[in-house]
Amino acid sequence: MAFVASVPQEEESVAAVMGRYPEHARPLKEMTEVIMRTGGCAFSPEARELIAAYASGTNSCTYCYTTHKATAEAFGVDATLLEDMMADLEQSAVDERLKPVLRYVKKLTESPSRMVQADADAIFAAGWDEDCFHYAVMLCGLFNMYNRIMDGYGVKNTAEFRQSRGAMLATHGYAWSGKPAT
Repeated sequence: MAFVASVPQEEESVAAVMGRYPEHARPLKEMTEVIMRTGGCAFSPEARELIAAYASGTNSCTYCYTTHKATAEAFGVDATLLEDMMADLEQSAVDERLKPVLRYVKKLTESPSRMVQADADAIFAAGWDEDCFHYAVMLCGLFNMYNRIMDGYGVKNTAEFRQSRGAMLATHGYAWSGKPAT
C-alpha cells in the first residue's frame, strides 16, 4: 500500500503518483518516451527495457523491475533472461554486446563516483557509439529516479497489475494519452 492516501492501492503506479503533479508529469512522460522508444540510438526497445529493468533490479525496486521485465517479455524477451541476468550477468544469455552496457549501468547505480574511462571504453569496444553511451547513462539515471519515486511512495501494486502494465507499455509506449502510461 502506498504511503499516501491520494494513491489508492488498486491504482498504484507512476501515473497515479504523478497525477497530482501534472507540471512534473508532462516533461517526465515526454522524456521517458524519447529515452525508451523514439530517441536516436541503436538500442532496440527490447534492449532499453532490459536496461531499465536491470537498473531497477539492481536497486531492488519491485514495481519498476517487474513492470519493465513484463514489458521486455511483451516484446518477446525470454521470461527467464532478466532473472538470469540479475543472478549472474556474465553467465546469462543476454547479447554479449549488451553486457558492457549493463555492467556500466550496474556500477553507475551502485557506485557512481567510481566510474572511470575504462568503463565507458568497454561500451565503445562492444561496437556502441556515443549516442548509445548517452542513452545508457540516461536510462540508468531515469530509472534510478523512477525507482526512488516508486519506493519513496511505497508503490508495489500486484504482480497482475505490473504484468498488464508491461503489456500496455509494449503496445502503446510511454506517451500514450489513453490510460495512464506507467
